[in-house]
Amino acid sequence: MAREGEVVCVTGGSGCIGSWLVRLLLDRGYSVHATVQDLKDESETKHLEALEGAEARLRLFQIDLLNYGSILTAVSGCAGVFHLASPCIVDEVLDPEKQLLDPAIKGTLNVLTAAKEAGVSRVVVTSSISAFTPSPNWPADMVKSEDCWTDIEYCKQKGLWYPISKTLAEKAAWDFAKEKGLDVVVVNPGTVMGPVIPPRLNASMLMLVRLLQGCTETYENFFMGSVHFKDVALAHILVYENKSATGRHSCLEAISHYGDFVAKVAEIYPEYKVPRLPKDTQPGLLRAKDGSKKLMDLGLQFIPMEQIIKEAVESLKSKGFIS
Repeated sequence: MAREGEVVCVTGGSGCIGSWLVRLLLDRGYSVHATVQDLKDESETKHLEALEGAEARLRLFQIDLLNYGSILTAVSGCAGVFHLASPCIVDEVLDPEKQLLDPAIKGTLNVLTAAKEAGVSRVVVTSSISAFTPSPNWPADMVKSEDCWTDIEYCKQKGLWYPISKTLAEKAAWDFAKEKGLDVVVVNPGTVMGPVIPPRLNASMLMLVRLLQGCTETYENFFMGSVHFKDVALAHILVYENKSATGRHSCLEAISHYGDFVAKVAEIYPEYKVPRLPKDTQPGLLRAKDGSKKLMDLGLQFIPMEQIIKEAVESLKSKGFIS
């Protein structure tokens, strides 16, 4: 259980998942070191400073994932670290090395090295379902499990740099943990949506905005496991507090083909120009109830997809992202 006043660090604390995690940690009595990219940027700091308990138990640190010293300062004095900071780009990637790979892989290794140096007891690394799939050579009749890894060569051919960055960063984390004897546990969220705390949207909420505006860009063979921001944040806390939790934890409520997800949004919100896309559901997917069993065994009850969509859209409306 939460140790009252225990100090933990959340990298990427100003983002959509990070803000929820900081909020829930403060609610549980933790003291939090949250990292941002720029302390002078109010769009990164103001919403965190407004959280309940922030005045007494939240400290903000400015870090650069490629600057080890800045990370060590934020992590020093912490019992645990939640490493969320990693770029996510849905649009075309022009310089994969600089935009995605270096911050994801070198950044993760810098955070783990700092955690080891600071004597941190456990690090929770945020990976992604993108480190499981696309994996076209996985047997079609087998449900994707936590043994399944994204096919790097396939992704390179298709120019899918985000899955490559998440897969290589997660593999680097496991290698580091094994070599240096650091206690690392991983959460692999799907497409994360819901009510937004910061003034900026994450990639999956941007995708939802575009969809509601009638964007017809289809994602070929794109499967998404929708999951609520709050559930992802809670998953991080559960695997941190339960020392029995080990390995990877797929974190999603439901897997659907992108076309099926779009149809669900159109059904709930007929007043928007949601495009009609071809549905094409494949078997052999990571079924949520099997895939997320480890988290459900720890007591996580997932918010259902329909509620995720409704809360996400209402949040977008109230914040003026859509009319």
